[in-house]
Amino acid sequence: MRHNCNTLILGAGAAGMMCAANAGPSTLIIDHARAPGEKIRISGGGRCNFTNLGTTPANFISANPHFCKSALSRYTQWDFLDLIARHGIAWHEKTLGQLFCDDKATQIVTLLVKELRQSGADLWLSTHVSDISHDGSRFHATLDREGRRMTVSARNLVLATGGKSIPKMGATGMAYDIARQFGHQITETRPALVPLTFSDAPFTALSGTALPVRASCDGVSFDEAALFTHRGLSGPAILQISSYWREGQAITLDLDPNARLYDMLRQQRQTTGRRNITTDLGHYLPAKLVTHLAASLGLAGNLADHSDARLAEITGALRGWQMKPTGTEGYRTAEVTLGGIDTNGLSSKSMESNHMPGLYAIGEAVDVTGWLGGYNFQWAWSSGWAAGKAIAQAGDG
Repeated sequence: MRHNCNTLILGAGAAGMMCAANAGPSTLIIDHARAPGEKIRISGGGRCNFTNLGTTPANFISANPHFCKSALSRYTQWDFLDLIARHGIAWHEKTLGQLFCDDKATQIVTLLVKELRQSGADLWLSTHVSDISHDGSRFHATLDREGRRMTVSARNLVLATGGKSIPKMGATGMAYDIARQFGHQITETRPALVPLTFSDAPFTALSGTALPVRASCDGVSFDEAALFTHRGLSGPAILQISSYWREGQAITLDLDPNARLYDMLRQQRQTTGRRNITTDLGHYLPAKLVTHLAASLGLAGNLADHSDARLAEITGALRGWQMKPTGTEGYRTAEVTLGGIDTNGLSSKSMESNHMPGLYAIGEAVDVTGWLGGYNFQWAWSSGWAAGKAIAQAGDG
């Protein structure tokens, strides 16, 4: 059985469906899953952190930090908000510009499916790709669908299958394999936005303890919450810094990011100086954490017994707590994949291959990775839109 179309999109996730909604008629989008947009559905605690009001190119990591600028500037967070409004989806801002649906994340999936179908695209689910080839003018994909093997011929092929994160949902490196097949380089891929682990499980007694910190590594810092776990560290600040951490590096936690603790302790010394210093520290930091740090920081005696110099020493240590993770929880829990298809082989305007006409790569499959907070979805919308519009403008061949 054969099927011909202008554009074949592999992957019915955020980027793929946005591309299908803009690529024009004679577009076929396929996915191995039984439902489209599965990562959208589970994101943001089921409410989908679909973009960030503060999106700029500075919020993305890539070997070429300039690559994302074109797509992000031509399809912005405001453009996606306009689309949300047209579909009557209510939303709210949580913190740091992060936008979520008031209701369910599936509203975003429904929006995208409606948009792509209105554009004339077909959506095939439970469809698996077993082979991709090119005959010099068209791509040919061998598919397994509903127990039948068939071949789809297309002028354009869009790689929108994402990265390796969350393999239990079927994530693989298929986009990388196909890109390599057609001569593209792949930058090193790593789990990103992922909890950090320690081989000696030093924080078992602190599991479940959270507090605001400044997490720093490799010259980059994030002010958000950290969460101690049985295996190590998690929480927004840690997920953010994990994208910059490399094996062998230390990270630094500032447990007093607002730099108030020294002055507070000096003031407390005037009124409650006879209390144990751990008691007063426990008013500003989680008590379990103070107990954990007491031995290493020499926290003993009454607050009144500590000079200004000693208080400065203690608070300085709390502001520069260095530790060396031994690894991460890996792709199993990573929200995204760092690295991917090398942007040097792609047009930043159209997302089309520079040496294989008709081949496009978008979304997480590309070496563009956003921070936590809706940035990766915005990259999906922007890159998918850019590729879709380029395909539509080129016309049906």
